[in-house]
Amino acid sequence: MKYRASPSPLWAEHAVGMTAFLALFPGFFFYHTLLGLGRIGAYLGGYFSPVSLMATPPLLFLYAYKVRHDRNQLTKADVFFNLYIAYFLCIVAVNAAAGASLQIVENHIICILFMVNLFVIFKFTDFSRRSFRAIAIASMIAMSAIVFSFSVDGAFYLAPLDMAKDPDSLSTYQGFARSYLLTFCVVAAFTRALSLRIFLYCLAAPTLFVNTARSEFVAMLAMIPILELYHAKRKLLITITFIAIFLIVYANLDELLSLLPSNRILELLDLSQSTSANKRHHLSVYAMHTIAQYPIFGDYASYPPGLYSHNILSAWVDTGLFGFIFVLAILVVPCTGMFIRGYFSHIKSGQFIIGFSIACITLLLLIESHYFTDMFIGAALGSFAKLRYERKNGYHRPPDLSAPAPRYTDLRQTVPAVSP
Repeated sequence: MKYRASPSPLWAEHAVGMTAFLALFPGFFFYHTLLGLGRIGAYLGGYFSPVSLMATPPLLFLYAYKVRHDRNQLTKADVFFNLYIAYFLCIVAVNAAAGASLQIVENHIICILFMVNLFVIFKFTDFSRRSFRAIAIASMIAMSAIVFSFSVDGAFYLAPLDMAKDPDSLSTYQGFARSYLLTFCVVAAFTRALSLRIFLYCLAAPTLFVNTARSEFVAMLAMIPILELYHAKRKLLITITFIAIFLIVYANLDELLSLLPSNRILELLDLSQSTSANKRHHLSVYAMHTIAQYPIFGDYASYPPGLYSHNILSAWVDTGLFGFIFVLAILVVPCTGMFIRGYFSHIKSGQFIIGFSIACITLLLLIESHYFTDMFIGAALGSFAKLRYERKNGYHRPPDLSAPAPRYTDLRQTVPAVSP
């Protein structure tokens, strides 16, 4: 009788994380495409929350199992992320008991769930595996094909097609862009071949442009020089190349704009004409007034649901000065250390650059337009935790460059003399 070998623990943990990632991100994109085209009903509502709830038990079990059997899994990144989540939960619980808006409380609990799930996924999933990368690249190509196929007047959004059976459940363009951007991040970070990275850039840039999500489009563009400077052997040359490209584009901007379809991405060139940017400015001003009145503890849920400051100031309003500093510190401190100690290293690591690049674009998104509960925070901290564990346990440990042990011509020289 033949016995099938049991799967290795490493493959098991990767399978859990990989399945959750593919279900939450490419799966979200394809679900809402079918929903928008009227092929299915909203059987899973908005999809992301119910699928996250289904993914949470196996992810938390995986995390608890790994930490219990290997204490080294509990890195500094784990500790500070868990402390931040605990602090945030305390803030939510206290204010919920004090009668804060139930809708905002529920939203914060769901956002905490998203951050925790992304943390575990990015801590245990091996994004460098060929099987995962093949599926992720195929998903990117399929998502791009959908965006280009169903765009109208240079913009992709399925609601105007008026084909959805449940239009209220259909995602906005931002949900589509989030799924695409995070899939792009994990694929590009673990791609060593320059030709394939260029292909990914040429695929992602027009896709996110047609998708019309400005923040995600800018984040994707910002990730390109981060990746290329990291991989470049001649960093000065690649820096000069990027400057030259920028100057050429700037000098020929009018001609290039005439070739592009008109959509809200072009509002980046003049945000004063953007109603969305103006609204976000007013929300930021309102947040600053709240902070001026309550500078230490903030004023939790002091805004109507959805009308929060679309930047990092939202952390100060809801979690106080300490929460604002805390969420910035858990991103800025490790990101700064990685830049100083690893960004210019000759030894290249996909795990290093995915953590560093996601942290950088997360900070950019928080400064620019995203709420302080952005799930990208969990992805960045999970990547940090995985990198710290692998470095501590030998996977990416720098080689020992110390002098070799002394050699002896005679084995007897290594044995101490014994008195008769």
